[in-house]
Amino acid sequence: MALTSTLPLYSHPKRLGLQALASDHGRCLGHDSAWFITRRRYSRSKRLVVAAAYGAEGGARRRVYRQSQAKQPLSSAPKQIATFVAPAGVFIAATFVLWKLVEKLLMPKPSRSSSVENKSPSQGVKWSFAPGTNLLSGVTAKIDRQSKLTLNEFAKELRAFSSVDMSGRNFGDEGLFFLAESLGYNQIVEEVSFAANGITARGMKAFDGVLEANMVLKTLDLSGNPIGDEGIKCLCDILVNNTGIQKLQLNSVDLGDEGAKAIAELLKKNSTLRALELNNNMIDYSGFTSLAGALLENKTIRNFHLIGNYGGALGANALAKGLEGNKSLRELHLHGNSIGDEGIRSLISSLSSHKGKITLLDFGNNSITAKGAFHVAEYIKRSKNLLWVNLYMNDIGDEGAEKIADALKENQTVTTIDLGGNNIRAKGVGAIAEALKDNTVITNLELGYNPIGADGAKALSEVLKFHGNVKTLKLGWCQIGPKGAEFVADMLRYNNTISILDLRANGLRDEGAACLARSLKVVNETLTSLDLGFNEIRDDGAFAIAQALKANEDVTVTSLNLVSNFLTKFGQSALTDARDHVYEMSEREVNIFF
Repeated sequence: MALTSTLPLYSHPKRLGLQALASDHGRCLGHDSAWFITRRRYSRSKRLVVAAAYGAEGGARRRVYRQSQAKQPLSSAPKQIATFVAPAGVFIAATFVLWKLVEKLLMPKPSRSSSVENKSPSQGVKWSFAPGTNLLSGVTAKIDRQSKLTLNEFAKELRAFSSVDMSGRNFGDEGLFFLAESLGYNQIVEEVSFAANGITARGMKAFDGVLEANMVLKTLDLSGNPIGDEGIKCLCDILVNNTGIQKLQLNSVDLGDEGAKAIAELLKKNSTLRALELNNNMIDYSGFTSLAGALLENKTIRNFHLIGNYGGALGANALAKGLEGNKSLRELHLHGNSIGDEGIRSLISSLSSHKGKITLLDFGNNSITAKGAFHVAEYIKRSKNLLWVNLYMNDIGDEGAEKIADALKENQTVTTIDLGGNNIRAKGVGAIAEALKDNTVITNLELGYNPIGADGAKALSEVLKFHGNVKTLKLGWCQIGPKGAEFVADMLRYNNTISILDLRANGLRDEGAACLARSLKVVNETLTSLDLGFNEIRDDGAFAIAQALKANEDVTVTSLNLVSNFLTKFGQSALTDARDHVYEMSEREVNIFF
């Protein structure tokens, strides 16, 4: 121990000096100088003295140690200082903590940058590249590096592909200004969608000088952007000089009567547009009147979409006047305008004297009753060009269905008829079925959402066994039940035209599924898609269908929908095994959904 403690002391000159100080304690550790020794120096000297006490001169050093310990002022001074300093330090520390706490509670929080604080939903780029990241807003805001890189990639797409879909990117006005440059003198892209990108009226200025120079772009979709009437006015002023765009989609853009008026002025001057979509806006009677005036002068528009606006009977009356003098129109979409019977009467009257060739009429969801159906039926009888008629979600009932059925007996052009959701029962469906006996033109028949019941299913199935040319039959939500499923299954044994059959939500249960399964065992070379969703089918029904798929090696069904039934893992497993079996035997894939 002595040797270990002594070696470090003698190996450093500084420690040797301290040893001398320790031996001469009368000079260096005197009572008069003790008050000027700091605590740190005192501690260090004390340790060195203790180490020296174990040196070679043990006795002398031990005496030095004892004498140094005997000096009371040397030890009492630090204690007195500590007695004073410790409470003072605690007081200062406590005061500092309390001050910081009060400062944190009373001082206002630092405000965020003005570019974020003053951000408006209608200003700036709002495109999120990743959760929680957005571009800066405002006209003068600089697009950050990551945004520029991504927008550059989109710009490359515009210069490389003929059809580009940029919908839902939410890049806002600044993003559109950036991308619009890629459209100027672009000789590649023919279709582009900027739908649902947070573009406002200010963003329309991005097309100024760009669309005038582009003669290749044929389709422009700006749907789902809050452009408003002012933005539409700006766009129309630009498109007046464009000779390339043939299809313009402005659905759900907050378009009102003033915007409709601007579009009407565009139609009077523009001779390029072929299709115009203004669906789900706020166009009222005044806007309909403006558009009707444009139809009188326009010679090129073919497809006109005004679905989901507020035309009403007055708007229909105004539009009728424009239709009467227009020769170019082919498709008229007025779904969801509350036109009513009176509005239908005016429209049909004008269409009857219309010198053009209307091929599609969409009057769905317009509060039409049997009285309105009578006018539609009269037009169907006389039309030589009509291909598609939509009366979906009206209320024509059995009486209206009978009038439509009589018209279909004479018409030889209509291929698609949609009578879904019209409160048609067995009697009305029976009339439609009779019309199909002599009609080989209708290929798509929608009768869903009508309470035809098992009797209606029977009347229709008896005809479709050997008559008609229906390829798509939709009977969803028709309340046919297991008994109706039995009639439909019997029809499938003989029918050789139906390829798509929709029987959703008819309460078929296991009994109905078993009936259909027996028909699937028979060779049917046409049925490819069977929809049995929402039918309360359980595992027994699933087992029956699975066995039918396995038994028929020549089955042509490629899509089987059993979504929202009551299948357990056992029924699902049986269907999966049947699907695999069909593939192994015939290399045909059956897509089963459950």
